[in-house]
Amino acid sequence: MIIRFAKTTDLPQIIDLCEQHAEFEHAEFEKKDKEKLLMKSIFGKFPSLKCLVVVSENTIVGYATYMKQFSTWNADFYIYLDCLFLTEKTRGEGLGTALIEKIKEYTKTESCTIIQWQTPYFNKKAIRFYQKIGGVSKTKERFSMNI
Repeated sequence: MIIRFAKTTDLPQIIDLCEQHAEFEHAEFEKKDKEKLLMKSIFGKFPSLKCLVVVSENTIVGYATYMKQFSTWNADFYIYLDCLFLTEKTRGEGLGTALIEKIKEYTKTESCTIIQWQTPYFNKKAIRFYQKIGGVSKTKERFSMNI
């Protein structure tokens, strides 16, 4: 398996994985316009999102997306890991750790010292994984609002 940055031709497979990710997290997912929106966010003139993919035999079996954000509390930038998802059959093979390592490398190139992310309270395997790699939990409720 290899880890590389996403290509435009990967978007249909990434969107399929996003749908699986949403299902895993008991969330709704709508595919409508996702390819156009992700194309702009990842590959547009001013991309706001980085996307790594895990490829096995020409099939994308995982992805991680992240971006640089600013923390008012810290008065500094940090990297926000938006998504990290691996298909069930590829979990436990060290790929999550490899993705995190790639993101840590990027974090350093951006002169950042913090990576933040979240996972649902019921995703116990992910919580154990994040604790194992040195992650520290920040208990908060997450809210969203459609406008």
